[in-house]
Amino acid sequence: MQVGIIGLPNVGKSTIFNILAKANATVANYPFCTIEPNTGIVSVPDENILPLSKIYNSKKITPSSIKVVDVAGLVAGASKGEGLGNKFLAHIREADVIAHVVRCFTDENISHIAKDLNPIRDIEIINTELILSDIEMLSKRKEKYLSLAKTNDKRAKENLDIVNFLIEKLNKINPLEIILISLNISDTQDSNIKDIQELRQKNPFLFEELNLFCFKPTIIVANLSGDENDENTFNQMVSELNLKAKITQENVIKIYGKLEEELLELPEKERQIYRLELGIKDDGVSEFIKKSYILLNLITFYTINENETRAWPIIKGSKVIQAAGKIHTDMQKGFIKAEVIDCSKLIEIGSIHKAREDGLVRIEGKDYIVQDKDVIQIRFAI
Repeated sequence: MQVGIIGLPNVGKSTIFNILAKANATVANYPFCTIEPNTGIVSVPDENILPLSKIYNSKKITPSSIKVVDVAGLVAGASKGEGLGNKFLAHIREADVIAHVVRCFTDENISHIAKDLNPIRDIEIINTELILSDIEMLSKRKEKYLSLAKTNDKRAKENLDIVNFLIEKLNKINPLEIILISLNISDTQDSNIKDIQELRQKNPFLFEELNLFCFKPTIIVANLSGDENDENTFNQMVSELNLKAKITQENVIKIYGKLEEELLELPEKERQIYRLELGIKDDGVSEFIKKSYILLNLITFYTINENETRAWPIIKGSKVIQAAGKIHTDMQKGFIKAEVIDCSKLIEIGSIHKAREDGLVRIEGKDYIVQDKDVIQIRFAI
């Protein structure tokens, strides 16, 4: 499960990546400086893990994490190979969530590929390339299904109809509105999007197999410097997104890239003090990570003991037997039962023994569906 960072060249993708992964990726003032993708493991902010660790005075704390990949800048014509476009698009197609970095800052020392600042145009350029790449992918699938349909393969005929339908709709769609498709938002007047959403609900397995960009959950990440003009640019962008595509600010995350990169060497508490002094109320970096985690369809469960308190990411809807396998394969093979308690209740009581005495620790079998923030102890036998 990974988040792919995309955008035009010189919009601050690698700066955002550095902030998230603290990985010191190459940052340069020229296009395509990131030829091979940078990959980092990013810890997920978690207000529960420290108080949970105090219950056993654990020697080690391990937060949940996600993988973030920084792909080189795309340009107009990327779907046709411009600027190594095909190679970069292949890297993005492996991502489960797309983070689209948009430049909302002015800096004479950092060139812009289009010579002027226009976030809406920039989003449209990238989205157009993603749509064109999807249409090309669908055209290849069409040839495959057409060949199979000639052998009276019923499934191939059905898939061929769906692919033809998608090609027709994607050729008509507003590039800004693919974000609505990616987030599965149906509150729109656009009949093309409504038709696609309905078809997607009826054929989830085929859509998963097609692996199209248009259906990957997307976050818009606005990169600002903190200048007042940046704020005006950001507000104008949000206003136009809402006007042209009904996209709300909820789906746009604001990060002060240059500032956050400068604050990397400071402890988190000091960073927050500096943000407040500069009038920055929100921690866009934490918001980005949390939003990505949700869009990856992940929830967290915890294991705690004297040695380690650990937060584990797991796909929402997973059974406890699968959670056991994440901890150790022996636990999955020899699973007997799981002891489960909500972390907030455990933190409030402050003792697992007291929680058991009060009857708050539940005994669950292997088919139990893990809930977000469960604290789980697996009982097993080899």
